[in-house]
Amino acid sequence: MNQQSRTTETLNDLIAIARDGQEFYQDASTRIDDVELKSLFTRVATTKATIIAELGAAVQAVGGDPEGSGTMRGSMQEMYARVRAALGDKEYSYVAELEESEDRLLHAFEDAVKDEKTPTAARDVVTRLMPEVRACHDLMRARKHAMKCAS
Repeated sequence: MNQQSRTTETLNDLIAIARDGQEFYQDASTRIDDVELKSLFTRVATTKATIIAELGAAVQAVGGDPEGSGTMRGSMQEMYARVRAALGDKEYSYVAELEESEDRLLHAFEDAVKDEKTPTAARDVVTRLMPEVRACHDLMRARKHAMKCAS
């Protein structure tokens, strides 16, 4: 596999996982009543869209086609969150599952940076976007813990 193919594959994997999160946040924002959470979910979905766009631009820069869909795992997690929300605390259920989604994206970014086979072009864009990914993760983790302590 050449550098261009490896860069495209690495970044497209991250695009798919980020797209899972973006779609999940957008869906969750329509299913909850809490205005503050609705605003938070919309804001994070917008951040995910920016990350996806930047990863996509890096894929195009090396001559690849950006991934246009999410993953099966992401779809299953979103479905599980809906079931969990229907059976219990709706807001906490979405926050907990979205935090899991953030864990998945953060770990994928960390793995891409640590992997010696990750091409420099991919590593550079991943490293540049890492603070935004980590901020979303930390925000949802803090929200989940605050909600858990309040209950």
